[in-house]
Amino acid sequence: MSSRKYPVITLCGSTRFKDEFMEAQKRLTLEGNIVISVGLFGHSGDSEVWENMDEGTLTKTKEMLDDMHKRKIDMADEIFVINVGGYIGDSTRSEIEYAKKHNKKIMYLEEKN
Repeated sequence: MSSRKYPVITLCGSTRFKDEFMEAQKRLTLEGNIVISVGLFGHSGDSEVWENMDEGTLTKTKEMLDDMHKRKIDMADEIFVINVGGYIGDSTRSEIEYAKKHNKKIMYLEEKN
């Protein structure tokens, strides 16, 4: 049994970039990393989850998912930001700040200028 330590990477970014999330997850896994991703794609897919929720439940669910993602960052050695076309939304920006505050390494899909 190998006792190799695999780096843990949490993916962050807008859930509208579902294909890029899947691609990054595969590539990073094949490079020898344990990858933690989002549980739901709110902006592209998984609409059956959202369409029957009332406003209050929707708000609570989104808050829970945001908090859960911070816990996923806690578990990781680094985060990998899916910033297609340089896009970084408010939630992702707050996750980057959180990762910085907790001394996590931060990598980007697209290099920031």
